[in-house]
Amino acid sequence: MKRILSRWGLPVAGGVVALAIVFWLYRDLDFGRFLAGLGSANLGWIVVLAATVLLEQVLNGWKWRQILHDVKPVRTLRLTGALLAGYGANVLVPLGISPLVRSWLIARMETLKMGTVLTTTIIARFIDGVVFALFAGVVAMAGEVPQIAGNLELGLAVAGALNFALFSGLLWAMFRFRALFAREGPLICRIFDWVALWFRANGTALRGSLCSGVVWPRSRQHRLNVLLGAVAAKFVSATHFLWAGLAIGVVLAPLDYLFLMVFGGFSLVLSRFVRVPGGFVIGTALAFQLLGVPEEQALLMILFNWMVSIILVVGIGLVVLWQSGIDIRQARIEAERANVRV
Repeated sequence: MKRILSRWGLPVAGGVVALAIVFWLYRDLDFGRFLAGLGSANLGWIVVLAATVLLEQVLNGWKWRQILHDVKPVRTLRLTGALLAGYGANVLVPLGISPLVRSWLIARMETLKMGTVLTTTIIARFIDGVVFALFAGVVAMAGEVPQIAGNLELGLAVAGALNFALFSGLLWAMFRFRALFAREGPLICRIFDWVALWFRANGTALRGSLCSGVVWPRSRQHRLNVLLGAVAAKFVSATHFLWAGLAIGVVLAPLDYLFLMVFGGFSLVLSRFVRVPGGFVIGTALAFQLLGVPEEQALLMILFNWMVSIILVVGIGLVVLWQSGIDIRQARIEAERANVRV
């Protein structure tokens, strides 16, 4: 009974809180106007939205390819498929297993060690965090952030600075202490090996595979491509609400789309800390209110974005899992045994 409560109690409570917030934000929704907007939506712009959702994932796969290149060159589409498979598995098994599943897939298909591939995904995530912080800084410095009680502009600037310091510091620590972590003597290594024994894993081999993935491209062009890929993916992400808005005749200022992406991104991170699902949806709903977008149009833009992402990203991801000969139960078992198999 305690296990069931610990496993499902918080997610269910968080879901209830999330639904309550959404209903409160849209308490004055005109349902008739909402349906009218849905019926008159331009399908062509929805198709453009779908294309950019996939383009964002391809750019992320291309960026990952640049990081992984010196370990082993892997095709961009294969890496993109692994990214989508990770998202698909994470929706069905909401345990945060997405990085483990994508790393496991690539390691299995490319005969690499899972720990090595996993480390490259962590580097990619940290770089995304740094680039996102820079976007937050641009939005804050632009001086066109809608204001509420308090100073939202200052809040975004501080959050962006903390985000930049955190992820850039983590990147520095990974490369600075890579050689130290591979040794046998340091205390942290002995503690790691001791913990690994609990999972019947070889701590030394595990540390070695993880450290092998702490790589930065030797080629200047590949290093530049990593940054270009991260920035381009964020730009494409910021256009999702542009296409969703054009489908129903809503056009905002260019910086408003960046504000929506940044505000929604910070809301997503915050919701993960407090264990409330739907952080991005709640955050963007509040951001649309701050921008003065009518509730009916804002909800349509959010739903178009969310539904297209779920159908394409998760749908294609599950197909990739199926074609790889992996069912969701096997993916879950492998994720739970990751400390043994890495």
